Amino acid sequence: MNSKSALLVIDAQEALLRGSYLEEEVLKAIETTALKVRREGGLVIYIQHCHSRWDPMKKGNPGWELHQSLNVRGEDIRVEKEASDSFYESELEQVLQKAGIGHVYITGLQTEFCVDATCRSALSKGYEVTLISDGHTTGDAVIPASKMIEHHNYVLANLAHPTRSIRVCNSQDL
Repeated sequence: MNSKSALLVIDAQEALLRGSYLEEEVLKAIETTALKVRREGGLVIYIQHCHSRWDPMKKGNPGWELHQSLNVRGEDIRVEKEASDSFYESELEQVLQKAGIGHVYITGLQTEFCVDATCRSALSKGYEVTLISDGHTTGDAVIPASKMIEHHNYVLANLAHPTRSIRVCNSQDL
């Protein structure tokens, strides 16, 4: 880690995180990663989804707020988005470029939607990407949440790219 790094905390909002698989453990992994990134002079960026159709995640509603257990600091940055890809029509890329960020650590929700889309987009945009394996989660859906997380940790670490890959590691191993 160095000052050219940023932690992206994707959609760690009340409506999504409450009751998600391993909620407390994921919050701990996010906080562990945030402390390490801050200690090295990096940025912590909280990304909030502003849903247009699902009321709990509409901007301003209680479920839209960041999870109350997160230790959000004054120097942290907030970015709003409307798509699964955190880069799509948001300020994220401008924030990263302005700060000279070359490496992003990715955590948050939901594994199969916004975490996946943002990892792939960051890789395609030329960032070094580290997915925190214990720092993202989802709920049971088509398959159980535990299998969804396991699947994405494997798939994202093994995407084909000619010059880089997504590193997947546990928050304790940073």
